[in-house]
Amino acid sequence: MSGAGGEVRALPVPDGLAGERVDAALSRLLGLSRTRAAELAEAGSVLVDGRAVGKSDRLPGGAWLEVELPPVAPVAAAVVETPVPGMRVVHDDDDLVVVDKPVGVAAHPSPGWTGPTVVGALAAAGYRIATSGAAERQGVVHRLDAGTSGLMVVAKSEHAYTALKRAFKERTVEKVYHALAQGHPEPTSGTIDAPIGRHPSADWRFAVVADGKPSVTHYALLEMLPAASLLEVHLETGRTHQIRVHLAALRHPLVGDTTYGADPALAARTGLARQWLHAVRLGFEHPGTGTWLELESTYPDDLEHALEVLAAGWR
Repeated sequence: MSGAGGEVRALPVPDGLAGERVDAALSRLLGLSRTRAAELAEAGSVLVDGRAVGKSDRLPGGAWLEVELPPVAPVAAAVVETPVPGMRVVHDDDDLVVVDKPVGVAAHPSPGWTGPTVVGALAAAGYRIATSGAAERQGVVHRLDAGTSGLMVVAKSEHAYTALKRAFKERTVEKVYHALAQGHPEPTSGTIDAPIGRHPSADWRFAVVADGKPSVTHYALLEMLPAASLLEVHLETGRTHQIRVHLAALRHPLVGDTTYGADPALAARTGLARQWLHAVRLGFEHPGTGTWLELESTYPDDLEHALEVLAAGWR
């Protein structure tokens, strides 16, 4: 049912949740983050037998629980055709297009994002892409964060969309990144196999958590600098912020990535306004020809400058 503010969920407290804290129980029962559940309780949106309860109250068995959920913001499905002068097309054929995405450009529209997108830039340039997928991300088979630059492939044909989505799911795509991490990881090469999920206290971040999705990152040292290490990173999985989260978990966050604990002074000294992370190589079996297609990208100016500053010996 719906209330004035949005949907209302009403149900008896299950026996298995009797005695649980309100925030913990709502998290399990409704699939919310614990932080979001606590916010609902603090806003007076959680009632037990008609009485508002706090986040730390305990749920009595057999009671009647009512939770008012605010309206869900609609997904920004409209693709705005916006040219992105700095975005290069590095490969184009009947099945797909590969772009070298600059920083500050999202893969596709999403709630809260008002900047340029890859699909919007392609549309502005006259490219027709596959219609498969949700309206706001048609043709998109994988994504790069807005703050990450480098290679990204978009499907133009429906066959290519299906084949590329399968290739990413089956992990047959070679995704190689270069990342500049603070300090010097030990060992200098290795594999990080740690599940990633929403941060328990900050929904806008991710973290290594016990109940997260399986996530595997391989890294190897390319160059050791006085205050940082240039790494080559291969992804087995493709979780949101995976490289950033895994290296932060090793206590070697990416230079410039203050969201995940990087030193702000180091970011300021290098002039970086984002994490030092670049999708440098992308390889996959072409869905049309069956041949292996591999493309490479050079560092953009901001990453190159930061590398030069650190190579000069700043500590």
